[in-house]
Amino acid sequence: MASAPGNSGLPMLYQDLVPLSSQEHATWKLRPMQSLEFIGQVHAIPLTVDEFPIAQRFFPIVFSIGSDPVPLALMALNEGVNVFVNEDGSYRDNTYLPAFVRRYPFMLARLRNDSDEMSLCFDPSRGVLGDYEDGLPLFENGEPTQAVKDMLGFCEQFEVAAQRTTAFMKDLVETGLLEDGELNIQHQSSPNPFLYRGFGMVNEEKLRDLRGDQLRKMSQNGMLTLLYAHLFSLGLVSEIFGRQMELGKVPAQQPILQNV
Repeated sequence: MASAPGNSGLPMLYQDLVPLSSQEHATWKLRPMQSLEFIGQVHAIPLTVDEFPIAQRFFPIVFSIGSDPVPLALMALNEGVNVFVNEDGSYRDNTYLPAFVRRYPFMLARLRNDSDEMSLCFDPSRGVLGDYEDGLPLFENGEPTQAVKDMLGFCEQFEVAAQRTTAFMKDLVETGLLEDGELNIQHQSSPNPFLYRGFGMVNEEKLRDLRGDQLRKMSQNGMLTLLYAHLFSLGLVSEIFGRQMELGKVPAQQPILQNV
């Protein structure tokens, strides 16, 4: 789901991808992620629809633009900024961390184009897994440990949520409610508002005007609740902007959020 492919074609955050093997990684261990500095300059993190109810309390939820839009949690309004990651790499207290980040450096991937079977893989570039003396063992007697089983289960749940998200986005695009967004934020430091574009949002007026079978269907399948979670979350934009101002990380009135 939520890829921001680079030259490698890998999802956002991932630099490489290696299948986890009981033979090649028999003695390897998993170290806890000590820092989230690696997302310190990531301003938008992919979300699944399962996360909307809790994510709306912490982040503005918007949508990427393009042919295959995905939901995004805005961690800041400017590229290269994340107001939820502190200077020491710690994460803001009592704040939800999107599942996309929590599954890292693992993910499920298809190793063969002619098969639907998915294998647990990991990104070795972060150094979280290795042949270390300390950490949680990945295998014992050639069998996955509970730590690996738990992560496999989490990644499987994520994939199911990702499929639900893909279906939701397909339905949302078909409704015609999703359109290019624009936010204006007035701050006392400037006589002119700060303008933000380059993301998708639901047209609230069109949503209110829905009637009949379409409205009934969206209410019954839960889509309506998700759309209002998105709209309610936009009230957090000014709070995110305020944090950026405090950190001195708001460029001088430049339209940003380009192609999130």
